[in-house]
Amino acid sequence: MPIGKDQLLPSQEEGQRLTSALPKSQLRSFEDHGHFLFLEDGVDLVTIIKGASYYRRGKSLDYISDFMPPTATEFNELNEENRWMSVLMSPVMLSTLEDGKIVRGLSGIPSEGPVLLVGYHNLMGFEVYTMVPQFLIERKILLRGLTHPILFVDSKDGGLPDLGPYDKFRIMGAVPVSAVNFYKLMSSKSHALLYPGGMREAMHRKGEEYKLFWPETSEFVRMAATFGATIIPFGTVGEDDVAQIVLDVDDQMKIPFMKSQIEEWTKQYIKVRTGTQGEVGEVGNQPIHFLFYLPKFPGRFYYYFGKPIETKGRKQELRDKKKAHELYLEIKSEVENCLAYLKEKRENDPYRNILARLIYQATHGFTSQVPTFDL
Repeated sequence: MPIGKDQLLPSQEEGQRLTSALPKSQLRSFEDHGHFLFLEDGVDLVTIIKGASYYRRGKSLDYISDFMPPTATEFNELNEENRWMSVLMSPVMLSTLEDGKIVRGLSGIPSEGPVLLVGYHNLMGFEVYTMVPQFLIERKILLRGLTHPILFVDSKDGGLPDLGPYDKFRIMGAVPVSAVNFYKLMSSKSHALLYPGGMREAMHRKGEEYKLFWPETSEFVRMAATFGATIIPFGTVGEDDVAQIVLDVDDQMKIPFMKSQIEEWTKQYIKVRTGTQGEVGEVGNQPIHFLFYLPKFPGRFYYYFGKPIETKGRKQELRDKKKAHELYLEIKSEVENCLAYLKEKRENDPYRNILARLIYQATHGFTSQVPTFDL
């Protein structure tokens, strides 16, 4: 753990040396701390171990059974880092009750698992930063995100982006997307978060906002039905109100040095992804890259969780691939309907503009819930 302000030892250089020498090690840097790191406030060794996925109960790591939920202190610290997003974007969350009534808030989400939330991944995954904390705050539900495996693989030569910034996702329960981890989440009656479009949607090209890129396979439907999971299709809109893509992957591949970097990252990822349990299709074949975008004056994020779809008692029926695919297409259609609903309704939100929200909060308090369109 290199320390940026260490006045006693060259910890930056030693950290690099040890990381190269120890095959299963990871590097975490603390630029704003001094030599006596663990005597300083805000540094917790247990949290660091959890964030690096080094805590385990057995010989090998199991992302489900080895997971330790975030403590109140850990959650509060992580939530505080992203609180500015909630203040600026004043997210609107709608859910659907069993009778079909749309309500504001998350009361339509079942408390008992297994529950599978399936939706559209916004640009850079912006929607996750306010959605996951809100589930925990409002419903005491910890969403276990099935996440791109690159957040869990490390290359010793620096060929891949640093894992440190992603520790917060692992602390909050994210796991590499794979059939094995999905099975374990459903069998443990968790609330799982799945984006079938994955990185392809989160890192989409220009002009592809709110377009689904789902694979043809419908395996997650049959897996959910095996455990009688409740499936909740949902949509989130708002990415086009917070950022504008300047250079997408197609643009970058036309620039020689960027093309070389993308090819190197992708090559390194393919080399070290052994052990992520065989991701395939869209998840496994996307080029590894970053998007270049310009921020906008923050608009507002809107979430709409559709009517729960029950699979309990349908295990035998959904073993049939044709029946499972029909339900898969129904879920996909519901996600598209959720997106269309929000895109239409937000046009009637008098507080979609940040200035209107700030004026409201200035008079009602910055912790007050900002109104939105009529349901």
